Amino acid sequence: MTDTQRTRRPTEPDGFHSLSLTDETRATLDVVGTLPDWLSGVLLRNGPGAFEVGEASVDHWFDGLAMPTRFGLDGAADRVTFRNRFLRTDAFAAAREGEFTGGFATGETTLRERLWGMLVGEPYDNTNVIAERVGDDYLAFTETPRQVQFDPDTLATTGDVTYDGDVPSGQLTCAHARRDPDTGRLVTFDTSFGRRHTYEVYEIVSPTDRRHVASVETDQPSYMHSFALTPNYVVFTEFPYVVEPLAFLKPGRQGPFVENFRWEPDRGTRLRVVDRADGTVVAEATAEPCFGFHHANAYEDGDDLVVDVETVPDAESVATLSLDRLRAGELDVLGGRIERFRIDRGGHREAPTVDRRRLYDGSALPTVSPARWCRPHRYVYAQRTAQPVTQWPTGVVKLDTETGRVREFDDGADHFSEPIFVPRSGRRPGHGDGGRGSGASSGHGDWGDTAEDDGVVLTVGLDTDASRSRLFVLDGADLAELARVTLPLALPFAFHGRFFPELTP
Repeated sequence: MTDTQRTRRPTEPDGFHSLSLTDETRATLDVVGTLPDWLSGVLLRNGPGAFEVGEASVDHWFDGLAMPTRFGLDGAADRVTFRNRFLRTDAFAAAREGEFTGGFATGETTLRERLWGMLVGEPYDNTNVIAERVGDDYLAFTETPRQVQFDPDTLATTGDVTYDGDVPSGQLTCAHARRDPDTGRLVTFDTSFGRRHTYEVYEIVSPTDRRHVASVETDQPSYMHSFALTPNYVVFTEFPYVVEPLAFLKPGRQGPFVENFRWEPDRGTRLRVVDRADGTVVAEATAEPCFGFHHANAYEDGDDLVVDVETVPDAESVATLSLDRLRAGELDVLGGRIERFRIDRGGHREAPTVDRRRLYDGSALPTVSPARWCRPHRYVYAQRTAQPVTQWPTGVVKLDTETGRVREFDDGADHFSEPIFVPRSGRRPGHGDGGRGSGASSGHGDWGDTAEDDGVVLTVGLDTDASRSRLFVLDGADLAELARVTLPLALPFAFHGRFFPELTP
């Protein structure tokens, strides 16, 4: 691949093309429509920006090289700025030398070598899943216990973090840490392989400081891309997509890490509730088998725990996201469903029950207002997908979980990313800063008495006819378009974003 964007095959969707490793852009964009004058801050998105470098390539969407993007939104000036930049990681340097190593579903090193590298070497650092703030630092995360620090203004890579303190850690990290709105801290877990396999739950106090919450034993670790958090509990949704890590050590085993997970539906989906105060498992319940990547939110309702999850019937979606199938348009699997799991612990802790109810068919990447994290929510925003999936999501939906009413947005041309809700500003001083300092809060109440859907939804669309990406600003109440900006390039489909109101646009 040259320093210019490579030529795409005629049938290859724009969203899965590669940018050149030097194709980094900085621009001020023309706004069509009007930004709300209260809207101020930065949307940081993260995801893959390149799948090929020279003759080397990856096999799966999850393994593209990390490329954060920055959208600065200044409502008072009615201005949007844009920037993209690849993270300068070890994986980036190796790719420039013609080698893609490690990764989720790419690589032909023996699994014995890979496990040994996870145990004693430097973890893989292609942190392409999400960007978060920890204290005053901004970190990019993936599913290994290594985060990459970057400057939120320039997106320049400034270092990395591998924890080496006293709190137990593991070989895999949940990329989707959850923000506790009362303390501002991120909560997450590692999966630790050994004679005893455990999920090690902890709070991230700073990039190099943790507070241990719990060690939860498991017979066979489940692949869990995310989990649920409430003020008092951590909830694991153990899908029956499991692995026996010690099998990695068998001589001659080769292939990508994910190929060692097995679909075992007879296990069912196990929901395990962990008390954050003392680290004990206080409830376990089993539902019918399913698989999923993302939790929208969770909250406590008396003795019940309510968990909203995006699910699919099985783990076939992992294979569906290989680049060959995505580029060929060979999806043809059932799309995501937003489901509600209600865990009833009251009066029968030895035999808790779980009620499972489908809220919406045909969705992906569900999110809620940050003002409702860990608290009761009414609205869920998500990508709209066909059912079954035959193409990339072509709309955004707003689901009212109380009435079942759904509002939709599409413009007839674009493929849309994860929608991010930004509440109308009006935070009390010292609050809503997303976790800066141990006493910070970003929870509901920081936005005063405004309605839950009083704000805007940010989503990135890809116009495949024009080969350009666009940022859309939608009204949070009815999804009416308020503004759009068109980028000077087509961005590959990314994964996740966060809006940081404390950053200068």
